[in-house]
Amino acid sequence: MADDARRGAGWSRHGVALIAGACVLAYAVFIQVYFGWRAVLANWADIGAPTIIASILALVATQFIRTHRMASYFPDLPGGTFLQLYRLTQIHNLLNIMLPFRSGEVSFPVLMRAEFGLPVMRGASALVVLRLLDLHALTLAAGLALVAKSDFSALAGALWTVFLLLPLLLFPVGRSLIGWLQTRAPSRLSDKLAHVAEGLPAHLPAFLLAWALTVLNWLIKVAALGLSLSMMGVGPLAAAFGGAVGGELSSVLPFHAPAGVGTYPAGIAAGALAFGAAGSGPAFSDLLQAAVNGHLLIVVSALAATALALPLSSRKRPVGG
Repeated sequence: MADDARRGAGWSRHGVALIAGACVLAYAVFIQVYFGWRAVLANWADIGAPTIIASILALVATQFIRTHRMASYFPDLPGGTFLQLYRLTQIHNLLNIMLPFRSGEVSFPVLMRAEFGLPVMRGASALVVLRLLDLHALTLAAGLALVAKSDFSALAGALWTVFLLLPLLLFPVGRSLIGWLQTRAPSRLSDKLAHVAEGLPAHLPAFLLAWALTVLNWLIKVAALGLSLSMMGVGPLAAAFGGAVGGELSSVLPFHAPAGVGTYPAGIAAGALAFGAAGSGPAFSDLLQAAVNGHLLIVVSALAATALALPLSSRKRPVGG
């Protein structure tokens, strides 16, 4: 356990910094080759430094919301671990950005074991639930745009409401199903299922808090990115928010490229086109450049959040085996 903790600390100090540097270099080369930094910086200059800084601060703030969600999800962690959790969240986030096909997700249960001594199965189970909540919140945002596009028809509104309440229906079913399997599985498998059950919220109020924090996180993130895309020339406004949802969906689903290069801007473009952006001519060219700029904004905010996290101390306070 001590060796795992030391390796985790060494990785967080050196490995993440190297990945961050590689991320900056690779993306800088990509932008220069395909768009040219002069054109990109001209677009950012048109937006203005105050707006860019406000967007980055809003995106960084979502990382503190995610950390609060994590702290509330693991109430048995010792007090005073919020900053430690924040640093762990940023390491995990940066690995997710850099590594392809969601392979960075593997780092979460490993880091939770190294930092806090949590069983890997419990960390993995919690991550699955949190990612399902993320996907639900993003799909909910896209669904709301579709409801608005349908002029708020009664049927569309009813379907959206059912989807909104779906987690409340699935949570008790999931707990009951795992309990039922535990009573019928061999002892060895039953022990594994017990760790899976530990990765679920202990009760409905805890689940509701995780759900509310998830919705708040994505509301701020989609709003910040959507407004930025709108100021970069993506229109109408619904298309700008559709682009924000599309970009984030590309990062949640299991097919994004390293650093999201190509896939994240493509997600922005696809989402914007689905909600009314022009698919040809100068407006389409502006959309493609805005998609790259939007992705760059996400990368810069992730690096800024990680830069805040790296100096934080790494105190190892195991809480379980």
